[in-house]
Amino acid sequence: MTGRRASSAILILVTCANDKQAESIAQALVTERLAACVNLVGPIRSIYRWRNKVEDDSEILLLIKTRASLFPRVERRVRELHSYEVPEVMALPFQHGSPPYVAWLLESTASGTRKRAVKK
Repeated sequence: MTGRRASSAILILVTCANDKQAESIAQALVTERLAACVNLVGPIRSIYRWRNKVEDDSEILLLIKTRASLFPRVERRVRELHSYEVPEVMALPFQHGSPPYVAWLLESTASGTRKRAVKK
């Protein structure tokens, strides 16, 4: 699928310190309808620079499928649940996608806007 529906979906990458943390974040995002699906991949090996030192760690990679409009809420929720001082939260847009899958993804997530209470 190309066009508007596919472009409204994103893949967010998040690395986690361990299985427990990855599962906790994934469960929260799906339960709260901030993500349609989260894949836990790993362990992976990450080599990176932190505080002027090269680190080499085992991590779990989350592949989070959601709406582009939900990125700020997903990022905020990941930061609340994550143990890292600076967690990786990087988004990639969908350029193409299977129409039934993209439709399911959009139906499975919150609209991205919160409804305001109407005063009477």
